[in-house]
Amino acid sequence: MHGKPRPPADPARALSAMDHLIAAHLLGQQELARRLGVGVTDLTCFGFVLEAGEDLLTAGDLAARAHVTTGAVTGILNRLERAGYVTRRPDPDDRRRVRVAAVPDAVGRVGAVYAGHYRGLADLFADYTADELAVLTDWFTRATRLAHESLEGLSSSG
Repeated sequence: MHGKPRPPADPARALSAMDHLIAAHLLGQQELARRLGVGVTDLTCFGFVLEAGEDLLTAGDLAARAHVTTGAVTGILNRLERAGYVTRRPDPDDRRRVRVAAVPDAVGRVGAVYAGHYRGLADLFADYTADELAVLTDWFTRATRLAHESLEGLSSSG
């Protein structure tokens, strides 16, 4: 789309487009989780494990990222372990803590389910200039921070 005019936009249109994206994403996550045989929060936590890579997260790290209690994360890890997505390893520095590792076969299964969507997103991003991608990345980053702040506010008030 380089050089082609973009549709008109203002904050209200951008907010509406964002709401539609979030709704589509939530529905997609529910369907992907169903296909993978896990819950949406479980799949989200598995995503955090994947993102961490070799820097294995603790159960407490996962609880903080998912905004759940450590008790709830224990249930999430139990389900992910039973389904063959993660293994728990003792922390070499503190035997009281557990680190969470992704099962390689599960990484492949989840990657295969997401591959088509991520190819489409890569193609979509290719339609934008480096400067436009910088703006999008900045917006995503700042909007994510706002979402976390809102979630923390909801958690502390409820």
